[in-house]
Order: sequence, then C-alpha cells, then structure tokens
Amino acid sequence: MMNVNGNGKSPNNIDQLDSLFKPIVCRGVRGASTVSKNDPEEILAATRELLRHMVQANHIHQDDIASIYFTTTTDLNATYPAVAARQLGWADAALLCGHEMDVPDGLPFCIRVLIHWNTPKNARELVHVYLREAISLRPDRQTHPPIRPRQINSMEAMIRVLETTL
Repeated sequence: MMNVNGNGKSPNNIDQLDSLFKPIVCRGVRGASTVSKNDPEEILAATRELLRHMVQANHIHQDDIASIYFTTTTDLNATYPAVAARQLGWADAALLCGHEMDVPDGLPFCIRVLIHWNTPKNARELVHVYLREAISLRPDRQTHPPIRPRQINSMEAMIRVLETTL
C-alpha cells in the first residue's frame, strides 16, 4: 500500500512531512545575457544558452512554466528572443517580448528574461542567472542604494523602523 510520499515508506519526521505539502506558488526567476551585435542568430543563440542555464540552475520543468517575459535593450531588434524558447520546444508557455527602458549608460546589447514558474521553492532558493557582460548587472544584491526617507511614504517608513527594531 502506498502512503503520502508514494514510495511505500512513512515520513520520518515533521520536516519530511512539511516538504511533501509545500504549497506550489508562481515565482519569477531572472536572467540576462549580452550579444556583440544586433544579429538574429546571435540573439537566438544567446537566449537559448541563457534559458538552458536558468532551467538547469533551478530544476525547472517545462510543464511548470506559466509565462516568460523577454526584453532587450533598444539596440536589439533583429528578432524576437522568444523565438529561442519555441526553438527549444516550449510550445505551451505564454511568451511576450518588449524593450527595456533606454537608461543612459545602461548595458548595451542586453537580453533579459523573467520566467514565471510554478514551484514549491521559496524565493531564497531561486538562482538568478547572469551571463557574459550581464554579470555586471547584479554583482551583489546588497550594493543597491538605500531608499531615502523622502522616497517612501510614512507608513512604509514606520514598518521599516519596526522591522529593524524587532
């Protein structure tokens, strides 16, 4: 007779039981890469490489993908990066392409990907993938400048104060 974990064995402890019943939620995992020029083949090859790395790093199953949002810097328009996902056989996921904001001194020739996927993993377990020159986009998540008090409303400021004191 099978039990809740399907292997005929009973879970040994509460942690094992908890892992069996972790809720499935939709999480977003990010990735980015760059190309050297606005060339369709280079864009598609870099996007396929990025998608493969993201899937391997996070153990993403194709059937669990809800949607994927692809963006490029405005200097890339030779092809839709979403075509790379279709080339990999991802026929059922909702795909959308767009351009990033044209920020002065932003990283040129950059492809970004946001995969929304259904997973029991928590946000800390996600592996965001940055390849080639895009490594410079997120060298360390702690280096972002803090929000100055005038940039947030009073309720948010109070919550931040309470979080740091509790």
